[in-house]
Amino acid sequence: MKAIRIQEFGPPEVMRIEDVALPVPSADQILIDIKAVGVNPVDTYIRAGLYGSRKFPYTSGIDAAGVVRQVGEAVGHVAVGQRIFISGSVSGTYAEQCLCHGMQVHSLPDNISFSQGAALGVPYGTAYRALFQRVHAAAGQMAFIHGASGGVGLAAVQFAKAAGLKIIATAGTEQGRQLLLEQGADLVLDHHVPGHFDKVLDFTDGQGVDILLEMLANVNLGKDLTVMAKKGQVVIIGSRGPVQIDPRDIMSREISILGTMSSLASEAEKTQAYKAIETGLTDGTLCPVIAQELPLSEAAKAHHAIMESAHCGKIVLIP
Repeated sequence: MKAIRIQEFGPPEVMRIEDVALPVPSADQILIDIKAVGVNPVDTYIRAGLYGSRKFPYTSGIDAAGVVRQVGEAVGHVAVGQRIFISGSVSGTYAEQCLCHGMQVHSLPDNISFSQGAALGVPYGTAYRALFQRVHAAAGQMAFIHGASGGVGLAAVQFAKAAGLKIIATAGTEQGRQLLLEQGADLVLDHHVPGHFDKVLDFTDGQGVDILLEMLANVNLGKDLTVMAKKGQVVIIGSRGPVQIDPRDIMSREISILGTMSSLASEAEKTQAYKAIETGLTDGTLCPVIAQELPLSEAAKAHHAIMESAHCGKIVLIP
């Protein structure tokens, strides 16, 4: 089979497509024929060596969607030929096939394409965890999703909309802002305009927002704190460096600042999140938006693209 292999940490170009042996599932594993692969920012951080050591060579990737090809004798909840999406794998998802444990495989409804299925694992799992496990978002609250046109941001908008929250969302392009309006955001702003924080306060009659999801904390966190309501909660989803803040902004409103990392969720929390995702896909409240499909051989191009702010939706690779 074809797979992307990484021999050393470095820029996107260290990813090369190679022929490797087809993996064989053990009793508690599942072999998947991959139809689409989700590309996540975390994939780029791992490839660059920012997330600890790895045993080389390795195949990148956490998310994918496809069809069950072979099932280990100890696995009972999936069948050969079943459409599934993946959140995590044993062998890496940037490949034509991959191995998974049973808990990493989830049913993909017929109304969701394989490319959309590949967009679910990390983005929707992260958005659900941020909104409903790290904080307890509830109908009527005001949520500010700062940087909402990417995979996690769009997932958060959809979850928040379905839960009855009011939504302020930002994007850096006109295309992204139009998409957020279509997804149901109540106010959409350009986060490249410094005055957008003032518009957040104007929209909330000076009260601020109850929940803020931040995708680029090293740039925005200091200003985020100035638009929070009393007892407001900030969830940091992404950051690319250090940041300077004024603790008085936290103290004066008793703001809570929380981080989130999907990999730290308990098995019970993961089960809860993916059950909610499957329910939302079935009832139509969740629907991933695909920005671009690229062949697996262009994984390096996908890694360059995902770190740019201009894309709207999810980038996927097609084996």
